[in-house]
Amino acid sequence: MNLIQPIMYTGIFVFAGTGALKARTHQMDIFGGAVIAFATAYGGGTIRDVLIGAHPVNWINDYLALALVICAVIIVSFFKTNQIRFRKTIFFTDAIGLGMFTAAGIERSFAYDINDGYAVVMGVITATFGGLLADILCGEKPDLLKPGELYATACAIGGVCYILFQKAGMQHDIGLFLCVCIVVFIRIFSKRKKLRLPEM
Repeated sequence: MNLIQPIMYTGIFVFAGTGALKARTHQMDIFGGAVIAFATAYGGGTIRDVLIGAHPVNWINDYLALALVICAVIIVSFFKTNQIRFRKTIFFTDAIGLGMFTAAGIERSFAYDINDGYAVVMGVITATFGGLLADILCGEKPDLLKPGELYATACAIGGVCYILFQKAGMQHDIGLFLCVCIVVFIRIFSKRKKLRLPEM
């Protein structure tokens, strides 16, 4: 079995959970939480599919993906904790989702004959634009635009590594797994060590 499907569905569940947690911090009701969860889980992939001409977009008629979003919202609605722990949970789930959606976005792009460079760009869009949309809906400054954050940069590095793994003849599923791990590691490590990009 190809590893990309488990990665994609896990990423949907994780990002939906991230969106639902974010909605909780803004004291939204369960419907508002579902909207933010849906935007976080599907926003980046929808924009990617529109750009590469994939029709219908990836979530249309996918009941499993929809069920995962609903489950994530329900689980989060029963999850009680303080605000500090909330923010830590959001950060870690978001980091995991970034890695998974970077790999999934690149693979989806390859299926539509997108070249290596633009496949990495599509992977970054898949991973980051759902969170961008959710942050805008919540009235927050998006992580994607925060100065110095290794956010999209982490996705790009992981994506380039994945392309290099493929060129080197690495087994497909191992390359996917390492791509996810690299993105997650860079995102978490850079945050903990306060590594930042130079400002303009």
